[in-house]
Amino acid sequence: MSQITTHILDTTRGLPAKNVPITLFAQQGDEWQKINGGVTNDDGRLPGLLAEDKKLPAGVYRMHFATSVYFKANSEEGFYPYVDIVFEIDASGTHYHIPLLLTAYGYSTYRGS
Repeated sequence: MSQITTHILDTTRGLPAKNVPITLFAQQGDEWQKINGGVTNDDGRLPGLLAEDKKLPAGVYRMHFATSVYFKANSEEGFYPYVDIVFEIDASGTHYHIPLLLTAYGYSTYRGS
């Protein structure tokens, strides 16, 4: 399993949010360096965000969810054109699951398992 995983659930529809572009960045000083990205599948997940054997160093990371793409595809007006979740990991190589619970006018997140 990838060290960092994610999924998006549209809590208004009670369904996974598919075809949402996601980009993972690492903080390097005052800059953000792109690590990888992709688009959520039919289950709202992005498998293979990182290679299974890739372990990230301790640091601050940002996951960018391009939510406007999803809202437009569903003919819905969303208030948040994107959601950035910034989080910090340690050097243990532990798995981090970063879910996004999304509606057109709100969102929440938590550290999953």
